[in-house]
Amino acid sequence: MAARRVSLPTADDLFRPTSEESEETPAVAAVPEPKKTAQGSSRGAVKNGSRQSSGRVRHDEKMTVYVTADELVDIEHARLNLRRHHGLAVDRGRLVREALAIVLADLEQHGDDSELVRRLLG
Repeated sequence: MAARRVSLPTADDLFRPTSEESEETPAVAAVPEPKKTAQGSSRGAVKNGSRQSSGRVRHDEKMTVYVTADELVDIEHARLNLRRHHGLAVDRGRLVREALAIVLADLEQHGDDSELVRRLLG
């Protein structure tokens, strides 16, 4: 008995537009431009003397950080707390970027007296 060959759709068939865009179709929200620093880059913009996270923009750089199971659970609890009590739906990456911006701003502002230095010396 010969094996029967199944005909599958091509990529063009799978990814073709299903309808013409009309006035009824809502426009896709534009991604905000990255915040710029004085040097013209978008990394950790400084505003009014305090560092701002990059927020919701496309990030081209990646850094892997290993955390313990308890730390990951704590991050998830914080994320769910922000959603439940403050109506903020943020992903873990955004939460970590915001926390990083806070720590770096504190280091820039307080130097040797910053929380980061105290904890690392601790």
